Amino acid sequence: MKVVLVSTYERKGGAAIACNRLKEALLKNGVDATFLTAYKTSDDPTVITPFDTRWKRLKNRFHFYKERLSIFMRNGLSRKNLFTISIADSGSDISRLPVIQEADIIHLHWINQGFLSLRNLKQLLALGKPVIFTMHDMWYCTSICHHARSCNRFMSECKECPYLRYPGASDLANRVWIKKQKIKHPNVVFTCVSHWLAQRTGKSMLAADNKVLVIPNVIDTKMFYPREKSAERIRLGISETSKLVVFGAAKLNDENKGFELLKQALEKSKHLREIELLLFGTIKKDKNFLRDVPCRFRYIGEIDNADELARIYSAADVTVMPSHYETFGQTLAESMACGTPAVAFNSSGQTDIIDHLVNGYLAAYPSADDFAEGIDWVLDHADAKMGKACTEKISRCFSSDIVARQYLDLYSELLSQNAIEKS
Repeated sequence: MKVVLVSTYERKGGAAIACNRLKEALLKNGVDATFLTAYKTSDDPTVITPFDTRWKRLKNRFHFYKERLSIFMRNGLSRKNLFTISIADSGSDISRLPVIQEADIIHLHWINQGFLSLRNLKQLLALGKPVIFTMHDMWYCTSICHHARSCNRFMSECKECPYLRYPGASDLANRVWIKKQKIKHPNVVFTCVSHWLAQRTGKSMLAADNKVLVIPNVIDTKMFYPREKSAERIRLGISETSKLVVFGAAKLNDENKGFELLKQALEKSKHLREIELLLFGTIKKDKNFLRDVPCRFRYIGEIDNADELARIYSAADVTVMPSHYETFGQTLAESMACGTPAVAFNSSGQTDIIDHLVNGYLAAYPSADDFAEGIDWVLDHADAKMGKACTEKISRCFSSDIVARQYLDLYSELLSQNAIEKS
């Protein structure tokens, strides 16, 4: 069985990390899997890019800038939400590549920012091969946004988009919606990384005729496992008496990540004087972001080394995710794989990972008071039993063999259906 996994980035962002881990899990289970990406950054022979010359790379970057310029111009010269939406009006035809032609299954992940256009998606669907869209955000089931938040127009017809400067009945979102309607294909299967995302996807008119399944992201339990806590705290220079709270994200000052809510919660914690907050991730164009943090804190920047992340999680007393919404919650799952319980809101994909009062705490969204209660509860109750509950949950639900088996079953089912349709 030959499977090609397609994603814009090889390592940048949660979707890329998830795609890479799935590729490794499939290879381990005997699948001939290849990762096709616009931005190859490793020397891994199972990862390939169609942009292997300087000219091709420049052409790919042109598609990226062309789409952003198109959004900027069509949105009344507004930079607001420039990267919150994607219209997929420019990209590259990958349908004739040997890796695509030879594949039995085409498995698409996050393909935005100039990699594939809607026209390119139509070209792939025209090949007649089984195609899977894995949802790492909501873009496949909305018109232009990656997260619909409180907007429900994607359930009927996207228009009057709140992300646009001049929303209306025939705005940019509505025009892209019409284009997406034209490339709908009943044989596409949507796989969602959480039940919350599957519920949202199933309500979209763009997925009304398609199978929608829940298959989570892979957590590499050979990399994310408990280290010796005291040794890791000594290495990091964390006092034995400190209550170490860890918060990390690709972009810490992304409004969705909820840092303001976290600050409010920490201020209300009964353990405030003992808490040391460790932050990792990027902070873009906001010099004042770390002002007014109510407790001792340390910012260590971006961490792109999985072993270092596992050591940080192992040193922590609790990992927090105050996001307004998450399609999955990879940081939570990684932390729990290291035996460290987590606190998050009960608002979205986090509910698949945390079992309330068993291996962490799900706070009522968007209550900073209850989030503080969650932090205090974990700090008061965390022990070896809770740590074991964390690792058992991840091993049982998100380990590589568990997730790979779900995809193997789906691939086999789709290939059988495809053979019947062609006979």
